[in-house]
Amino acid sequence: MGRYSGFIAMYATLASRDVDCCLIPESPFYLEGEGGLFEYIERRLKENNHMVIVVAEGAGQDLIAKSIPVADQLDASGNKLLLDVGLWLTHKIKDHCKSKKMEMTIKYIDPTYMIRAIPSNASDNVYCTLLAHSAIHGAMAGYSFTVGMVNGRHAYIPFHRVTSTRNKVKITDRMWARLLSSTNQPSFLSKEDIMEAREAERLANRLPVPASSSEHTKKHSASVLSNGWA
Repeated sequence: MGRYSGFIAMYATLASRDVDCCLIPESPFYLEGEGGLFEYIERRLKENNHMVIVVAEGAGQDLIAKSIPVADQLDASGNKLLLDVGLWLTHKIKDHCKSKKMEMTIKYIDPTYMIRAIPSNASDNVYCTLLAHSAIHGAMAGYSFTVGMVNGRHAYIPFHRVTSTRNKVKITDRMWARLLSSTNQPSFLSKEDIMEAREAERLANRLPVPASSSEHTKKHSASVLSNGWA
């Protein structure tokens, strides 16, 4: 899971408190060189003798495409088939550690749909019951819609409003900064990556450019995010 958005990986990481690194599609990363993933892995293994990495399905697809060129293929639903980033990253880490003569073992777990197979609790049952009631009332009224919680209230939401955009993790937002602080992982982002993400967010929300924006402010914002302050 996490083909285009890393919400599941991000929240699972924050809930676990045992994760050392979380990789999602919205936050690009690189393997080699100063500040890269391999350098961080070496440091964490030396400090703790173990490391847990959570990887969303769509993370690192640009890196895989450079090393394993494949033709674009679609699944039965018309979605692009993605390469298995977990297996690819496992082999890359093994090869790197072998080149550094570091003794280590990797346990790779692909949870597949076990995430969706967790038994529901009382809160889940009540929530789903209320959604079903709302859906029935809306259908009887002749609406074409989906049901969801909006500002604490059950609401009928037109399909076009749900499908018009895809929600993505904002790597310039506080929640991602909390994750960086929790895992102590580097952001893997350059200043240009951060400013590009801010500009994309501004255009998506049609926000004006702040009048007080300056080079000093940009540098400070980049510093805050790269240090993972919450």
